[in-house]
Amino acid sequence: MEQKVSHLVSWLQEKVKEAKANGAIVGVSGGIDSAVVAHLIKRAFPEHSLGLIMPCKSNPKDQEHAQMVIASCGIDSHLIDLTETHNVLFGEMKRKLTQDGTWNEEKAKLGDANTRARLRMTTLYAVANNYGYLVVGTDNAAEWHTGYFTKYGDGGVDLVPLVHLTKGEVREMARYLGVPEEVITKAPSAGLWEGQTDENEMGTTYDLIDAYLKGETVPEKDRLIIEKMHAQSEHKRSLAAAPPEFK
Repeated sequence: MEQKVSHLVSWLQEKVKEAKANGAIVGVSGGIDSAVVAHLIKRAFPEHSLGLIMPCKSNPKDQEHAQMVIASCGIDSHLIDLTETHNVLFGEMKRKLTQDGTWNEEKAKLGDANTRARLRMTTLYAVANNYGYLVVGTDNAAEWHTGYFTKYGDGGVDLVPLVHLTKGEVREMARYLGVPEEVITKAPSAGLWEGQTDENEMGTTYDLIDAYLKGETVPEKDRLIIEKMHAQSEHKRSLAAAPPEFK
């Protein structure tokens, strides 16, 4: 694990140097993945790293956990509450679409959640621009393979250091780095709505996705879920599609 951490820290330093940037920033959600990234960038850039806490209609417990993560690695931090900003933006959109009779309440739930993720990324890039930092993402191998992230939200970043680590490996790294145990053991959640958890929404577990990625046999039901999610999310892992050149 020491070698893995050292490898990622060196890689982060190299990529920031290549970009002629000053350091790195991450959104700290109170979850395990962003906690690990916060620790990694603090090690890579002790004086030039930042953790940004961005509650947006969030569970207060998430902010408490985020503060625990900040304290555990000693990274500089700011808190920017996006709740009011989201209310204005999403409220105006709802008003306009309701006026013309096209508002879809069922689809709005996911649109609301994705808007929060994209507001956070907009905020991260604005703050990163202020410091000359690169934005570091938190997606692990399971999330990347299944597309369990918001396109141009938490998926819209400069660097993805955890993308080759399974969720289990992220947990191991978290314990090695000193992430608070309460953060490590909490049910993974994107905080999209009250009571939301990743595994309930996906219909399978991170342990089974990890096993699938390692080439192990998993129940047929779970294999089909994982492969369907991967196929449907291919566009998230690709650049915007472009037509063939004119001849």
